[in-house]
Amino acid sequence: MTTALITGSTAGIGAAFARRLAAGAAPGGLAEIEGHAGRHDVVLVARDEKRLHEQAAELHDRHRVEAEVLVADLSTEEGISAVEKRLSDPRRPVDLLVNNAGFGNKGRYLEVPLADELTMLKVHCEAVLRLTGAAATAMRERGRGAVVNVASVAAFLPRGTYGASKAWVVQFTQGAARDLAGSGVRLMALCPGFVRTEFHQRAGMDTGNVPGWMWLDADKLVATALKDLAQGKSLSIPDPRYKVLMGLTKLAPRGALSGLTSRTGRRYGPR
Repeated sequence: MTTALITGSTAGIGAAFARRLAAGAAPGGLAEIEGHAGRHDVVLVARDEKRLHEQAAELHDRHRVEAEVLVADLSTEEGISAVEKRLSDPRRPVDLLVNNAGFGNKGRYLEVPLADELTMLKVHCEAVLRLTGAAATAMRERGRGAVVNVASVAAFLPRGTYGASKAWVVQFTQGAARDLAGSGVRLMALCPGFVRTEFHQRAGMDTGNVPGWMWLDADKLVATALKDLAQGKSLSIPDPRYKVLMGLTKLAPRGALSGLTSRTGRRYGPR
């Protein structure tokens, strides 16, 4: 049985990945990538030890998989190093890494303390760079494996540090995917839109005015993402509605797009 490591596993998209992989990826998912069917052992990474153990127990009892707990804060050197060490362990190989940990800051540029902005860059960029490197190095030696780096459609919009950090994730992942072509290691950036998770609540964002059609289901999103990964895509925008919206952004003048995203951020973002 292969193993998947998911950061930010206790809620939202991370929890959906953990459920899907423990239950067994559907045809066209990870099973196709790794050449086998069935369930997947999981390594669950997050900061909240109590929630991690509860999640591990549930996945083990429901799906009879090994569910390992790794408490790590990826905004710290200690946390990143601990996950790097686990990914590099040759005795317990990780076949799929999902870099999902992330957060949003409440406020516009210069309203957010610089320390908080730097913490975001550490989690969204430094941690992704280092964990992808640790995983891909081990995977390349084995000739197989995959990495999913969770970004956002915000990567394609001029909207503050969050969007900029996610744009870095997309560019880094697609570049690394090209560099590792033919090695047996697949990399994909996943760019969802609004997803019903704890993300906005934790950031203190008011999403009451977000139209219902813009919300995505985390479990359906993950199922689509795994299919895109199996098909060798380096970028996944897992919903036709957002694919159309992102296509339209390419046609809009940069200045107009900047003004639109600023107004949208004020309407749907932090209050």
